[in-house]
Amino acid sequence: MFQKILIANRGEIALRIVRACREMGIASVAVHSTADADAMHVRMADESVCIGPPQGQQSYLLTPAVISACEITGAEAIHPGYGFLSENASFAQVVEDHDLAFIGPTAEHIRMMGDKITAKETMRALGVPCVPGSDGEVPTLEDAQKMGAEIGYPVIVKATAGGGGRGMKLAKTAEEMEQAFLSARSEAKAAFGNDAVYLEKYLGNPRHIEIQVFGDGKGNAIHLGERDCSLQRRHQKVFEEAPSPVIDAQTRATIGKTCADAVARINYAGAGTIEFLYEDGEFYFIEMNTRLQVEHPVTEAIYGVDLVREQIRVAAGLPLSIRQEDLTPNGHAIEVRINAERLPQFIPCPGQITAFHAPGGLGVRMDSALYNGYKIPPYYDSLIAKLIVHGRDRPEALARLDRALGELIVDGVDTTVDLFPALLRAADVQSGDYSIHWLEKWLAETYES
Repeated sequence: MFQKILIANRGEIALRIVRACREMGIASVAVHSTADADAMHVRMADESVCIGPPQGQQSYLLTPAVISACEITGAEAIHPGYGFLSENASFAQVVEDHDLAFIGPTAEHIRMMGDKITAKETMRALGVPCVPGSDGEVPTLEDAQKMGAEIGYPVIVKATAGGGGRGMKLAKTAEEMEQAFLSARSEAKAAFGNDAVYLEKYLGNPRHIEIQVFGDGKGNAIHLGERDCSLQRRHQKVFEEAPSPVIDAQTRATIGKTCADAVARINYAGAGTIEFLYEDGEFYFIEMNTRLQVEHPVTEAIYGVDLVREQIRVAAGLPLSIRQEDLTPNGHAIEVRINAERLPQFIPCPGQITAFHAPGGLGVRMDSALYNGYKIPPYYDSLIAKLIVHGRDRPEALARLDRALGELIVDGVDTTVDLFPALLRAADVQSGDYSIHWLEKWLAETYES
């Protein structure tokens, strides 16, 4: 087992990893920018190293600085968290080349799943159901128009290196294809330095269902059920729950086994999430995230498994500590993402926290790096906290979330906290009857009325 792990991240996920290390008796090293010198993950880690100025490109995304911090402190492994360098194949390769352990999959697997076309081809070959679409990159407008007619409108044009909704444009009709194709390529080039795009059938009213998988890198893998992340704004998840209100035990076992078998066949190591659109009882693969997900706590709640601990064990060469037959979901869990943003425009709102109180009680978990007096810097993602609740069933989880939101205090900056009590009163949320398009429509109706 490792003696010391460096955490190449910040905020609540860095603090989450520090906690897992401490429980395992492993020393932790926090890296930080000058803007994060007083951050909670820096205070709680055993050691800390400043790796650069506030801008991410000059600190958290700077590979030489992160590697140097390992050499200075004697850390044997790097946990990338999520975001920043977590899905950067080149970084993972550099870590391996320096005889350090990357707490995640191999550079090869990150590269394989980082390109949407390669990922889709790989998953199709492994028996995972995929969305109907082009077999690879669509290089020209003429090709796109021909393929659109073959697939059938509406279709969506997607960047092969895309993420977070960037480089995605909808063409509802053949007449809209030219604008969608050119716009997607332009946006993809600006965002990712790669203007390659592909086409997929646009599903009218799907849910976003993702399967948590875990491999040991030696041909063994398990799944930990699904999460329903259908409540999204601009392709960004807002409200996640497990299990999904629309997936039964037999469906869960079938799709879960398909996913676990797929990652086992490629000797995948560590945590991964296979994401699907789900409509009319059918699953359609959209992408695989080769890292820990922001919403991993809801899976931990219903299965009682520490996913970060398991990541560390696998990276150290140990076998999985859990078997598929031992995994049965217990109750229901929900996570809401709290951002430092001003409603209703969702404008980022950094600033100083003048009062902070986390809710408590049975079945309540607050993952946050906030504290009284903390200054939220303007340089990073606006996510400041995740509130997770667990109940015996979905109605109890919803009630517990409502109660916990009423206890939460975050003063000094505008946040999205007020969004959720109103969301919980919506009949469709109470019943679980929603798709990936539901929240955008609800927000428009709520804030325009």
